Amino acid sequence: MKDSRDIIIRPVVSEKSYKLIEQNKYTFEVHPTANKSEIRKAIEDIFKVTVVDVNTIPVKGKLRRRGYTFGRQRNWKKAIITLKEGDRIELFEGA
Repeated sequence: MKDSRDIIIRPVVSEKSYKLIEQNKYTFEVHPTANKSEIRKAIEDIFKVTVVDVNTIPVKGKLRRRGYTFGRQRNWKKAIITLKEGDRIELFEGA
């Protein structure tokens, strides 16, 4: 079993993710092999909130160019967490 802090890598900070906070949805980058039940348990363990729903999206790395050479950013997994009405994650509220 993975540790909760190994499953949740970082919050995703973007305009879209901040717009989803109004709907009580929070976005995180998660470990690529983590499943929805592991993500749910990790969020509830770390932030002490009640998770209603977990949606996961695999994100392909973008192709980048530096001079004549091409490279690719890494692939990663995004999770959109829906919390119970009234629950908040303070990590996002301070920005």
